Amino acid sequence: MGFDCIVYLSGILAGVDLATGLVFGFVTMSSRGQYQPVPLSVLLKRESSNEKIEKPEIVHGLASQSKKGEDFTLLKTECQRTRGNGVTTFSVFGLFDGHNGSAAAIYTKENLLNNVLNAIPTDLNTDEWVAALPRALVSGFVKTDKDFHKIGKKSGTTVTFVIIEGWVITVASVGDSQCIFDSANGGIYYLSADHRLDFNEDERERITASGGDIGRLNAGCGTEIGPLRCWPGGLCLSRSIGDRDVGEFIVPVPYIKQIKMSTAGGRMIISSDGVWDALSAEAALDCCRGMPPEAAAAQIVKEALQANGLRDDTTCIVIDILPQEKPAAPSPPPKKPVKHLLMSLFCKKPSESFSYKDKEYKEPYVVEELFEEGSALLSERLNTKYPVCNMFKLFMCAVCQIEMKPGEGISVHARTSSLVKVCPWDGPFLCSSCQEKKEAMEGKRPSGND
Repeated sequence: MGFDCIVYLSGILAGVDLATGLVFGFVTMSSRGQYQPVPLSVLLKRESSNEKIEKPEIVHGLASQSKKGEDFTLLKTECQRTRGNGVTTFSVFGLFDGHNGSAAAIYTKENLLNNVLNAIPTDLNTDEWVAALPRALVSGFVKTDKDFHKIGKKSGTTVTFVIIEGWVITVASVGDSQCIFDSANGGIYYLSADHRLDFNEDERERITASGGDIGRLNAGCGTEIGPLRCWPGGLCLSRSIGDRDVGEFIVPVPYIKQIKMSTAGGRMIISSDGVWDALSAEAALDCCRGMPPEAAAAQIVKEALQANGLRDDTTCIVIDILPQEKPAAPSPPPKKPVKHLLMSLFCKKPSESFSYKDKEYKEPYVVEELFEEGSALLSERLNTKYPVCNMFKLFMCAVCQIEMKPGEGISVHARTSSLVKVCPWDGPFLCSSCQEKKEAMEGKRPSGND
């Protein structure tokens, strides 16, 4: 498309087609390196509303029925971090379903967020910060587990940990508490993994390959009862934080999924297994449709208890992610007559039409999946191909964040069976203690004290 003149409007480079009176901004580039025209009205709308659509409104509700007192939650909607010269906020929600005592759940609630944030560089813009979250979450989970082992207590906990930054949701999970997202535009998204041995064949194979044994309780005379469990210890989960006594092939490395919502938002439900053992995702969503989050959480717990009774602690968090309410648009002022050249430059002739419609340039009303990874291997989760890897300090342990002298760090790829040749200087690096932890989780040495 050719243009008769080029002008600057509101800081945007624009071209004017005198034949049609249409004005276009140049913001996108084709595969040939040529700028593509976008209607200027679209650019101006984007410019003026960019900050308004960046942050959704977040409303949450919590309900719980306790039997053992081992479920704990973290609800923070105004976490702050510095961004350039200013401060921005993000939200964090966590569900910690403890077992064999509450110590691991309480410790993880109090320390996991700080361990995750300490693994992220401080000089990142929003997009870089969001991209750094998956790796930082892996580091934070493993460090929290490693530090809790030093306390010497034997309890454990499942974790479902959610970070909402703008319209991006990042979920990290170990265990069997589940997180689902119901998009306002339709579609249910499962954002966590089920690490129960009964339902996860890949995890069963990983544990037996690492030296663990899997089987049901033997009631005698060859009769097996109950869920599949990992021995020693008898835990029916393959991943958790804590559980020092069950062998380190029960790993704290989380499954992570990251999505970008449409700006229509949606509803998220985070619940312990007491809910999901009784209700499907569809049933949980349907029973509370139209209710505010607090009432919705209570209704879900009520439905679960009616179905199965109070067999275990039953906790539900409901989070509504909503577009910010916009004030009513003021009435447009009366149009003033525009004469001569201005009319021909900026006014479209009523009799003419054009194929570039504003709606073609709006953000798509779909949920975009940005990241998903569930490997239990640190060499894969912390690997050098990660897009922001080189932003992390070279001489710092990728897990516990302690500073190391040059030459002290051990490559996370050391002693891996990678088909790609790696060198000792290929980062990221681990301190000797975290390297021992990594080898124990991979079954390369007996489990021992950290």
